[in-house]
Amino acid sequence: MRVGLIPPLLAIAWGLNWPAVKIMLSVLPPFAARALGLGAGVVLLFGLALLRRLPLWPQRAAWPAVAIGGVLTVAVFNICTAFAQLTTSTSRAAVLTFTMPLMSAALAWWVLGERPDRRGAIALALGGAGVAVLAVPVLQGLAAPATAAASVGSGWGLLLPLGAALAWALGTVATKRWPPPGDRIVLTAWQLGIGAAVAGAASLAFGEQLPSVWPPRVLAALAWHVLIATAVAYVLWYRLLASASATVSSLTTLAVPVVGVLGAMALVGDRPSAADWVGFVLVLGGAALAVLRISRA
Repeated sequence: MRVGLIPPLLAIAWGLNWPAVKIMLSVLPPFAARALGLGAGVVLLFGLALLRRLPLWPQRAAWPAVAIGGVLTVAVFNICTAFAQLTTSTSRAAVLTFTMPLMSAALAWWVLGERPDRRGAIALALGGAGVAVLAVPVLQGLAAPATAAASVGSGWGLLLPLGAALAWALGTVATKRWPPPGDRIVLTAWQLGIGAAVAGAASLAFGEQLPSVWPPRVLAALAWHVLIATAVAYVLWYRLLASASATVSSLTTLAVPVVGVLGAMALVGDRPSAADWVGFVLVLGGAALAVLRISRA
């Protein structure tokens, strides 16, 4: 697959995953939802690895990156984003979480010395401006006690998605700094396994219960979450990260919250404001510049 095709595929896979998870959370408790989704992704990827006769045990040199990615990029990120959707709207959670490309670019500049070129700096500025525009109503809601509960639920509606963004950024830069040897399918399966184990342990610790009735809408959302947004998308992400810099890879994901907001409008009834549409244009502009950089690389 051409590397330039990965960003739009990730935008669709991860963007539509936001309303999919919201639908899942209508009947599933958050830790259980993540344990179930990630665990099913593990089974699928290990099954694919067996079909391709790949060695299932990573090399010793790969384990630090596998562990860091499993904890930060998978466990912390997925758990924080699940709880974020319980404390604010799906569209706001998606947008605030996708400050992660900006955090990744800043960390990559500091840690990896990946100074953005002119096009990258413009993409970063456009994306940052778009996210800022989209985040304004959340901050306004927090600043006004009378509307805070209706706007974001609580300060967690801001902190959880930003925490998810920081965890993803740290995991991305660490993976780029210490790239793990081995097949991406196997490495991704182990990272998802770590995330599933963390979420499963938390689910047991808090005594979460699975529902007795599974509506078709929830099953469809779970299928998208497992097959597309987890098993396929994580493999594509690590393929992209291996082919491009951490900065460029992260900037291309700026289109994800746009798809997420549009999906939330269609599937869970979110209604963006006029300011949201301004943010969409800015975010898409930054993502388009980043994708052009990859296509020409």
